[in-house]
Amino acid sequence: MTDADVVVIGGGVAGAVAALTLARGGRGVTLLEREAAPREKVCGEFLAADATQRLDRLGLSVARLGATPVHRARLACGSRVADVALPFVAWGLPRRVLDEALLMEASTAGATLLRGCLAQAATRDDRGWVVRLADGTALRARHLILATGKHELRGHHRRTAQRRHLGLKVHLRLGVPLEGIALLLCRGGYGGLQPSTGGLANLCVALLPDAAGAAAQDSAALVAHVAAGSALAARLLDGARSVTPKPLAVAGIPYGFRHRDLADADPTLYRVGDQASVIPSLAGDGVAMAVASGTAAARAILAGGTARAFHAAWRRTADRPMRWAGGAALALATMPEFSVAVAARVSTTMGMVARGMRLGETPFGR
Repeated sequence: MTDADVVVIGGGVAGAVAALTLARGGRGVTLLEREAAPREKVCGEFLAADATQRLDRLGLSVARLGATPVHRARLACGSRVADVALPFVAWGLPRRVLDEALLMEASTAGATLLRGCLAQAATRDDRGWVVRLADGTALRARHLILATGKHELRGHHRRTAQRRHLGLKVHLRLGVPLEGIALLLCRGGYGGLQPSTGGLANLCVALLPDAAGAAAQDSAALVAHVAAGSALAARLLDGARSVTPKPLAVAGIPYGFRHRDLADADPTLYRVGDQASVIPSLAGDGVAMAVASGTAAARAILAGGTARAFHAAWRRTADRPMRWAGGAALALATMPEFSVAVAARVSTTMGMVARGMRLGETPFGR
């Protein structure tokens, strides 16, 4: 058994940022990443201004990483389309690139990075946390940061009553030019289509499980499912070819979830990223939430705070974008064509909603 001041479980955006911030603050931190090598994740790859600004503060430029700028957004359902210039410059960047850059930054800063390392359980005793790994070894730490994203750690499941969606993702070679991002409503959910790197486009789809059918197992079926939802989707996806036969998939996504720290919760267990709050993917602010929550949790530890104080402050910070995104998701689910028609007629509607879903300043400093 080896010791660390802080163990971070999960090397995605939130976990890597937390480890990076702690290492730069002089803390001994061990970062556990289950994947042995860079790989893609189910993600829209959309980086809004609040995400890129926070990454800039960490010394990471998405432009230098090869991200693709995004200036416009379209929303489509049936024959209706709303088109608007984004009120900020956004970017598209594959998660395998962003995550790897953050992991390298954390390692360079002094964090101990263990790759291909699966945490099976984390338990508390009178000396702190014991994290047991799949290879039979264990780590001991004073503080534990849970950054496992959409996956659960045994014994620490999120308590949520939200409907759980299925997330699906494919990279495509399109037959027509793609300008900006398109939010394409379809049966049982919606898909986001936007430019990625290497001449590809990223299609990331959120569906209720009972609407997925063959789309969950076959990339061509997924493209056809989204294309059937609107005239714009049919045009943009005409002739599209997936680079993989099957989409990446993750099940059980509880959009709208917000962690509520219980009175008897452990003051040294911090949840960040999707373990703290899961914003509907149509908001395009998941990466910003991950960066901000990872930074804030690390700063709370550096300042000698408690997980309870961090979680309470984070809930207040995330309240506005979560409410805006939840309202937009409800409107699109219950009144899809009407919502698109309103957005198309009132040119400021989509810009106002986009601004409302952006994350403001976070607790425990910038």
